Amino acid sequence: MMIEIQKVSSEKLPLLQKIAIETFCETFAFDNSEEQLQDFFSQAYDLSVLQEELEDCESDTYFILYEGQEAGFLKVNWGMAQTEQLLPSAFEIQRLYILQTFQGQGLGKRLFEFALDLAFASGCDWAWLGVWERNLKAQALYAKYGFVKFSEHLFAVGDKLDRDWLLKKALK
Repeated sequence: MMIEIQKVSSEKLPLLQKIAIETFCETFAFDNSEEQLQDFFSQAYDLSVLQEELEDCESDTYFILYEGQEAGFLKVNWGMAQTEQLLPSAFEIQRLYILQTFQGQGLGKRLFEFALDLAFASGCDWAWLGVWERNLKAQALYAKYGFVKFSEHLFAVGDKLDRDWLLKKALK
């Protein structure tokens, strides 16, 4: 089994957009209307938004490849690129998604551990992330790695607001 992690390049933005939309639908479509999803995609996953994120010097986006095929992606932020400024000297794991057809291969765990390696190498004091309050499977995984809840925020999907738990882990 060959697994590779590589930075997303501008040329691959349409593929990133496709995978982002597909994985979000696979994960959350059951709880959102088509209109809510489309509103979210037009704001979060528009090509111009993704290009801007890719060009941000305080953010990185990576694909995970399984047998040479893009199977998911990771987005991390630090400094002012973070979606929240709640912790001093923090590293955010913002997006981590694996396409359903590739789940069960350990790719999510591998990508999460890669994100943690980046966090430790960043010199930041904290790693943090947001997770939907009803995503118990992800919460259990993050708890195994020592993440604890420290706050909450509302996450808009169209006109619907979901509650995310914010979890943190000390890096030093």
